[in-house]
Amino acid sequence: MANGKRKLKRWISAASLGGLAACLLAFPLAASADGLDVTDARMRVLPGDMPAAGYFRLDNTSDKRVVLVGAKSDAFEKVELHRSMNKDGMASMESVSRLEVAPDEHIEFAPQGYHLMLMKPTGALSAGDEVEITLEFERHDPLTVDFEAVPPTSM
Repeated sequence: MANGKRKLKRWISAASLGGLAACLLAFPLAASADGLDVTDARMRVLPGDMPAAGYFRLDNTSDKRVVLVGAKSDAFEKVELHRSMNKDGMASMESVSRLEVAPDEHIEFAPQGYHLMLMKPTGALSAGDEVEITLEFERHDPLTVDFEAVPPTSM
């Protein structure tokens, strides 16, 4: 009987660790600093040298307006803020120089809208990889965020 209890305890411990790992993987990557919260940070990677796209939610929990002015990453030669649009049935994209986020407001970077255009990768990237991207702000410290690489079919 004691042997059975030991096996049950081991099984419960293993199941608990497995459950904890699953929970950690289920929650999107996040970062916070001085009234800014970034959640659901992921980037859609495409094969070869094709550009990737970065998506996330930026919450301004401070009492001051925050202005996002750019981003950078050692994993890409060039990172730009972009916006996708659909006008009269024609899809287009434009570069954005700055995005304001009012106090207690948020902005979503999502497919068919705002996104980080991640150009010229400096190395191979695969789904599951994590890449640091630093968001740059006007009159606010930069915020470095870990983005998880995801396949294009996941979005």
